[in-house]
Amino acid sequence: MDGLTINNFFDSDGGFDSGNGANEFVDLEFNYADSDTHLNEIAELYSYTEHNEFQLNVKAFEDQMEMYKLKPLWQQLDKDQHQSIILKLIDQLEVLDNTMRMKAARTLLYLAQGCWVEVQSDDEQQSLSRYNVMMLYRLGVFQAFVELLNLEIENAATANVAIRKIAVSLADSVDLRVILSVLYIITEVMRAESERTDSEHLDLVDAFVQEISQPLGDELLAVKLLGMITRFCSGSAPHFPMKKVLLLLWKVSLVSLGGTETLKKLKNEYREKEGLPVITEDTLEVSRTMRASSPPPTAGNDDNMAKRSRPFRRVRNIVISESLMKQSSLDEQEQLGMEMEAQNAENEDYIPDYYRQFDDPMNGDKNGMMHNECELNKQPSISAATTQHPTLPWEPKVRQKDIYQFMDISRRKFIGYTLPDNCETTAGLPNPICEGINILKRHLYVSLADIQVKREEEIARNPLTKGEEEVPINPTEVLYQAILPNLPQYMISLLKILLAAAPTSKAKTESINIMADVLPEDMPMTVTQSTKLGIDVNRHKEIIVKAVSAILLLYLKHFKINHVYQFEFMSQHLVFANCIPLVLKFFNQSIMTYVGSKNIIPIMDFPSCVIGEQPELTSDLVIGDSEPYSWRNIFSCINLLRILNKLTKWKNSRIMMLVVFKSAPILKRTLKVRHAMMQLYVLKLLKMQTKYLGRQWRKTNMKIISAIYQKVRHHLNSDWAFGNDLDARPWDFQAEECTLRTCVDRFNNRRYFSQISNAVRFPDQSNVGGNQNLGLNANNCDNSIFNGIENELNINNLLNSENLLEVDDHFELTKEFKNNYEAWLKEEVFCANPIDWNEVLNEPNLVLINEIKNAIRYSTYFMKSG
Repeated sequence: MDGLTINNFFDSDGGFDSGNGANEFVDLEFNYADSDTHLNEIAELYSYTEHNEFQLNVKAFEDQMEMYKLKPLWQQLDKDQHQSIILKLIDQLEVLDNTMRMKAARTLLYLAQGCWVEVQSDDEQQSLSRYNVMMLYRLGVFQAFVELLNLEIENAATANVAIRKIAVSLADSVDLRVILSVLYIITEVMRAESERTDSEHLDLVDAFVQEISQPLGDELLAVKLLGMITRFCSGSAPHFPMKKVLLLLWKVSLVSLGGTETLKKLKNEYREKEGLPVITEDTLEVSRTMRASSPPPTAGNDDNMAKRSRPFRRVRNIVISESLMKQSSLDEQEQLGMEMEAQNAENEDYIPDYYRQFDDPMNGDKNGMMHNECELNKQPSISAATTQHPTLPWEPKVRQKDIYQFMDISRRKFIGYTLPDNCETTAGLPNPICEGINILKRHLYVSLADIQVKREEEIARNPLTKGEEEVPINPTEVLYQAILPNLPQYMISLLKILLAAAPTSKAKTESINIMADVLPEDMPMTVTQSTKLGIDVNRHKEIIVKAVSAILLLYLKHFKINHVYQFEFMSQHLVFANCIPLVLKFFNQSIMTYVGSKNIIPIMDFPSCVIGEQPELTSDLVIGDSEPYSWRNIFSCINLLRILNKLTKWKNSRIMMLVVFKSAPILKRTLKVRHAMMQLYVLKLLKMQTKYLGRQWRKTNMKIISAIYQKVRHHLNSDWAFGNDLDARPWDFQAEECTLRTCVDRFNNRRYFSQISNAVRFPDQSNVGGNQNLGLNANNCDNSIFNGIENELNINNLLNSENLLEVDDHFELTKEFKNNYEAWLKEEVFCANPIDWNEVLNEPNLVLINEIKNAIRYSTYFMKSG
């Protein structure tokens, strides 16, 4: 690569040489994973401006050893001495004097860092850090630092000083950064240890996972960290070090909930429990075997070649074509500061069918089509390590809805009538149609979401007979119940930080200051120091984007598997907080420059910056990594694309948002990154909105259409390229979102009524978004399952009424009850989870009262009968 950055491989004309069209893009050998290597994840915890504080940790360790009358050489002490020292330090964390507490905290941080003064290599430092962390956790250091974190969060004096300061700097968060660093190192070491199959500390890892999955004291650690983020965004705690908070939240969530392998395992377990076949195809695994496609030519190149190939084209047509090209720049969004620069390329694509005038297909651009065919015939060089598939990489899928629709159309055409929701009867249909139905059924895919939605619909129709099943308690369920009351505020806060860290954001005086934990008190005086600080600031932003994107994606994936309405609740609040235009704003930049950025100084990364002799930093040493890409930036881009896919999949109203915000030229430029997985998620986003983009866009982007056919999974009978299906019509979009919101609110009100009630009685005063309509309150609770119920009833009064319990000895049981009394006993008497009538009934009617009376009479009759 000769040290060239990846943005040197293409020029302003789209990456194709104007003379011979040679492809100069390179494939990126990037392996997507839950996180980067352990060494890199630890290095990203520290800013370059924090390096002076490393010596403070050593000084605190030496002072403590002098106090204990021991040599400051940790490796020369035995295991019993190690444990004795750590227990003394834990006791010192509880003293009243803050100076003594923080000296003990810094000493423990030095131990967690691997006693780097005594080692000679990175491997030796990691090994000693791993040994120390396991001992620290076994002796209770993690719990002690969580309590210390609570103390610092509620430190009003520090917060008041930070609020009064004009510019918050690194010095305002010294104690918090020490505490968060210890918690992060323990969490990250445990995460890395859990991936080792030969680890002798798996019992400690399991205990750690169990501990952070349950409330530590009064609340979950993840909820505590989300509360810190909310307070930071509201302005009440501007000194909180957001990068460390976000990294710790990400790793705590990743360890407690589980990563990619855990998600696959849980999904198959839940599917087997519902009687569904397990999933054998994994998107990440299949995409690793794909080869990246050559990027599509930009509109500027297409137009120039068309002009050269048609010398006698009228000038008027050229002017019209160029004017159309300039129509679609991304609209400005005041709320999110959507400062979208108009791109002079690829903008002829967007005149949807709803607004496009009639085009005569006979007057189409034949030469342009020939050019596209030539481009399709060009095959890039194939890597020897890439696996080639003789067929499409995916097994096609069919939804139950597609089968119903196909059979309705066939019956209406051949028989003249329809049978709603019937896919079994094929009488009167010709054999080819029957064969097609069999093929569709063979590829039928029923998702967990379909089963869960169907179950919720049954409960909504029959709230009394279909009582709530036992809610499985798992880490995802515990997390959802904990964040439910304030989830809208948490989502708004995370998106605010993502907006502030986006490279396309402009500096504004009213925006939040995410640089408080990277900017020093004294500004740099030399060119080298200024360069170092500039790299550190950009690196700081990239790490924040990486953490926020990973948190959002992790929560969305786990909530979707646990229950689809948990996923939909989070998704709707992300959409309401303008997550879709924010992600598009992020990609509306020179994506190749971002992917190939070198905001890193290897000799300044921990532990390289403290092991061995350190050379004086000069401009020659301020160089980036030798890799042609930035791991964390590609990781962030893929995460954001996956989030966008999850928010918009099968949601026509949100897909229309992609069209309205002119996302296709932005996504088309993202295809320049030659990485198969990243291109796959971009093609998915383009596929779902193709039917809205118009025939002219499809005609001029046939290479993209071909790539979609080749790489994206197909649903049989799906008319994705043309807007002929009824779901593609825009007039029901608002009703679609309202219906979904009603179902989600019904689910939350029924299943988590106590949490919502507490949130209503004690509203969070730190609503950072200022959007009062995003909160879940009593006014928007859905009670539609009890529509028509007018008479108010206290169930306790009903049970205590004398005339109700006066049961005649000659009480006559009905015939229906006699035939089904065993089922009644099983469901209403011996059930482990009987219905709580006080929660179910708010305003019961007379019919319900009579049913309840009969049920109580039956119960009393059996009690008297012995």
